[in-house]
Amino acid sequence: EKLAVVWPMAAVTAQLLLAICLLLVLLLGAHDGEFLWKLLPLIGYFLLAAAGLDLLLPFLLAPFYPGYSHRRQVMSVLGSPESPVRWVYRVWLVALGLLLCAATPDLWAAFGNRSPVLTGLLIAVLCVFALGAGVLAGLFSVNADKAVETAASRIHGVGSVLGFLALAFAPLLVALLAFRDGAGGAGVFSLICFALDVCCFTLFVMADKEAWRGTRLAQEGTWQRLTLLFMYLPLAVLAASQLIQK
Repeated sequence: EKLAVVWPMAAVTAQLLLAICLLLVLLLGAHDGEFLWKLLPLIGYFLLAAAGLDLLLPFLLAPFYPGYSHRRQVMSVLGSPESPVRWVYRVWLVALGLLLCAATPDLWAAFGNRSPVLTGLLIAVLCVFALGAGVLAGLFSVNADKAVETAASRIHGVGSVLGFLALAFAPLLVALLAFRDGAGGAGVFSLICFALDVCCFTLFVMADKEAWRGTRLAQEGTWQRLTLLFMYLPLAVLAASQLIQK
């Protein structure tokens, strides 16, 4: 079992170290603006990598957790005390939070001068998600059995809820930024993603209610993954468009 998680643990640890190095570069290079801004375009790649790996990693780890269900169980269960891959997933959540925070300076550099309020709000929701559903969720694990509540699981729950609620508005903010820049196609796409992420998030919340258990709607894992997908897509398009322009 230990050997089975060596390769994903190594990959996630590398991501964490990379994120820490990026933050150090940003902090230590703040006084040397010219050198710092030359490095910032690279951060767009890490935003894309963070979004992609956050959706992909659960599918890579699930085979090592017997009985885990992508449809019925949320991704955080992979980091529960009962999970054989708990440290891999928990390290990844912290790395995810750091990567998303490290991507925000490039976002401000690209849009801050043109739309400071919208850009500031987008950075704020990203940071709330990064710290709540990323760092806090990684440091404090949830239990596989929801009936078992601990201080750690409550902190995890609050952080995740606040993070998801914040990120739910990211597609709307991206749409407004796109329309402001005259990118109508990207704006419409982001609005569609916003509508879909709100629908999926609503179904995700309903799936946990007693009235819906045993029905086809009771698929927390499915709705959570779809919610994240529609939240991330506009951000990925935004990051990709900036990388192409550069």
